[in-house]
Amino acid sequence: MSVVLVERDGPVAVVLLNRPEALNALSGEVMDALVAALEELDADEGVRCIVVGGGERVFAAGADVGELAAATPIELYESRRIDRWDAIRALRTPLVAAVSGYCLGGGCELAMACDIIVASETARFGQPEINLGVLPGAGGTQRLTHAVGKALAMDVILSGRFLTADEALSAGLVARVVAREAWLEEAKRVARAIAAKSPVSVRLAKESVDRAFDAPLTAGLEFERRAFYLARASEDATEGLSAFVEKRKPDFRGR
Repeated sequence: MSVVLVERDGPVAVVLLNRPEALNALSGEVMDALVAALEELDADEGVRCIVVGGGERVFAAGADVGELAAATPIELYESRRIDRWDAIRALRTPLVAAVSGYCLGGGCELAMACDIIVASETARFGQPEINLGVLPGAGGTQRLTHAVGKALAMDVILSGRFLTADEALSAGLVARVVAREAWLEEAKRVARAIAAKSPVSVRLAKESVDRAFDAPLTAGLEFERRAFYLARASEDATEGLSAFVEKRKPDFRGR
């Protein structure tokens, strides 16, 4: 069976990790398959939003510890494992993480590499690498701190404790918490709502929000202003404004 499953529902694609016997541990094979699937979907103009999920019991329990233990530091460096997370962040299509159950280590880093996290009430988030004598290496120390602040990030990373779904929501790590049985459907609903918007403005808005984390305020504001002008120059913007004035539903075509 494939370690990654891909489904299409109109402009929404769903990519599910499929290694349940290993709690969806993110081996090199899994990450290669995941990145390949996401990049193929990102290149498809018909795909306007992508949901990334695991299973009901576990989103992803972390890296493949067996692979990590067997590799030398030089092998880890030369394999460029961490570049796979960078490739995910470089995607232009919005990503919605659908998290149920355990979301730990590399799994938590994968969820944080997405644009929005929808969590089941059963979700548990953590970076327990400290228990193995290492530390997060795919963005965990940085993205978690950006999301929840220094104090809580220090607590989670240094003590290895997990955050409940409600704690993650309160801290700003996740956007929505839903009932156990609704974790995937709610993520799809969010994705459908995003897919109904102008692809041009969605991608520019995504880039602008990301810039808020990567640049000083003045540089971020300048980027936002230029993105706004670029969006206004699109056919989608003309259609959206006209539809509002004419009291009808807009027909966005991504131009």
